[in-house]
Amino acid sequence: MHAILLQRYEMRGYFSIKKLLNLLLPFCLGGGILYWMYRGVDFGQMERTLLEEMNWGWMLFSLVFGVAAQLFRALRWRQSLEPLGEHPRLMDCVHGVFISYASSLIVPRSGELTRCGVLAKYDGTSFAKALGTVVTERVIDALLLLLLCAGVMLSQLAVFTRFFDETGTDMVEVLRGFTATGYWVTALCLVVTAVFLGFAFRRFAFFARFRQAAANVKAGVMSLRDVKNKPLLVFYSLMIWVCYFLHYQITFFCFDFTAGLGLTVALVSFIVGSISVIVPTPNGAGPWHFAVKTILVLYGLREVDAVTFVLIVHTVQTALIPLLGVFSLVSLGMRKINRNNEMI
Repeated sequence: MHAILLQRYEMRGYFSIKKLLNLLLPFCLGGGILYWMYRGVDFGQMERTLLEEMNWGWMLFSLVFGVAAQLFRALRWRQSLEPLGEHPRLMDCVHGVFISYASSLIVPRSGELTRCGVLAKYDGTSFAKALGTVVTERVIDALLLLLLCAGVMLSQLAVFTRFFDETGTDMVEVLRGFTATGYWVTALCLVVTAVFLGFAFRRFAFFARFRQAAANVKAGVMSLRDVKNKPLLVFYSLMIWVCYFLHYQITFFCFDFTAGLGLTVALVSFIVGSISVIVPTPNGAGPWHFAVKTILVLYGLREVDAVTFVLIVHTVQTALIPLLGVFSLVSLGMRKINRNNEMI
């Protein structure tokens, strides 16, 4: 008995340490990159730029599009839930999106679960179905980003080649690390894993509940087939990325040293920055700074101006996220829930 309790205690401790590491590592990674980038920067000059030289009118205007992007995301989310028989209030979808971005600042990649939880709590929406639609959203966003990235890379191939050289990324060398045998072994492992999981799902009753959840998620993913107004869904998806881009591009007019860089530089640096946030740090802090700074320098901006730009822009725009999250938490906190999850 003591052995069992000890084992449970050790496992609980293991998972606690694992959760702690999952929470701390993104901050350590982002903080380490930021320290490396800004260890020799004159923050006094950066403060003067922020307080005396920056055009705050353009910066505040850019925040409008940051909010608009999240509103379009809420509209698209609500539309994708309708074919599943879920009809949440629009403002609850908005609150869910606002809170999801804020929660991801604390625990990266937690936002997807958080916003589904908001609808489950305040509208009685199926958590699994909501999660399925979120997965669908991520697929759509990834496809749009890939298409945009492909177009920009083809038109600016020389700059991207220099970017990979500057950052030490050589995809040819990465691929050379795999031999033909390595590819076959990897494929075989994937096939064996898929077969084993398929057998396990069919064989063991333990997975029955998970199978139902997976079915709900699948239903959410496939819900796009039954969306009534598909052109409107496409419009929402495009407007999300248009607003994201304007949210970033307008900040070029905040500083004299970036005001004349042009639309192409803004688009290329936006694409590279969007890809860099795949690295799980709070709001891309660190990887985004490094990637965007590198692109701006490649286009001729002085490094001191580039690091100033990325730090100020990212800091100010990130500050908007917790403000929206707090607004939604307060708004939801002022409402009451009855036992049927209906708002009073």
